[in-house]
Amino acid sequence: MPESLFKLHSDYQPAGDQPKAIAQLIEGIDDGLGHQTLLGVTGSGKTFTMANVIEQTGRPTIIMAPNKTLAAQLYGEFREFFPENAVEYFVSYYDYYQPEAYLPTSDTFIEKDSSVNDEIDRLRHATPASLLTRRDTIVVASVSCIYGLGSPEHYEGQLLVLEVRQELNQRATLGRLIDMHYERNDMVLERGRFRVKGDTLEVHPAYEQTAFRISLFGDEVEAITEVDPLTGAHLRQLDDLVVFPATHYMADAANIRRAITGIEDESVSYTHLRAHETEADLVCRLLLE
Repeated sequence: MPESLFKLHSDYQPAGDQPKAIAQLIEGIDDGLGHQTLLGVTGSGKTFTMANVIEQTGRPTIIMAPNKTLAAQLYGEFREFFPENAVEYFVSYYDYYQPEAYLPTSDTFIEKDSSVNDEIDRLRHATPASLLTRRDTIVVASVSCIYGLGSPEHYEGQLLVLEVRQELNQRATLGRLIDMHYERNDMVLERGRFRVKGDTLEVHPAYEQTAFRISLFGDEVEAITEVDPLTGAHLRQLDDLVVFPATHYMADAANIRRAITGIEDESVSYTHLRAHETEADLVCRLLLE
């Protein structure tokens, strides 16, 4: 078995029934078992036991919790156990969500209302970035992670890869960022935004707390620098940079063209039907609508 990329940091060693549980769980994984159950009372060290299983198996792992509160607790614990690895937090980014509703008794319509937590949104975007670039990734998620987020293939196909000394068409690169749902704002550089100043392009990825400055010399990438988005202070020099989309819901050009063609065909058919609609048909349609 190759050396695990996960490095468990702890002042304790497995004790009591933990070594036996760890060995049995790893044996079940190696045997291809689809389900295993770890039993234990509160405080018996089940989280530490699973951390040892993750370290020894060396596989990317998702940990699902029934709610945000427990997910946040597990996220903090696993970050302490694996400070050298990518531990990500993937839960709903809504602090508050009120769906639209209608109360017939009072003839009241309630509009949809929501409040998005910007930091949780950033952590959600950091999750696929880590999964696509690192094998040593642990994702702590609430059960909402099971809902669809779009096609992983389409998401991965929309990456922007930049390298020092790479030939780069600035106009095409800006268009690519727009396609990735980044917004241009030459005044304020925030998450999911980019700006251009002469031969310098600055982009703040949706999943990072820092921004990146791409300096061009003609059509060549001269330097890539990680900077503080507020002060502009240089943090470190990079040889390359991968920018992921600003949204999880991506579609490639082929799917977009297919959707447009379908909409146009339906529009033509509907227009043709309306052109031959009689007065009686019109009355019936309006009543049904």
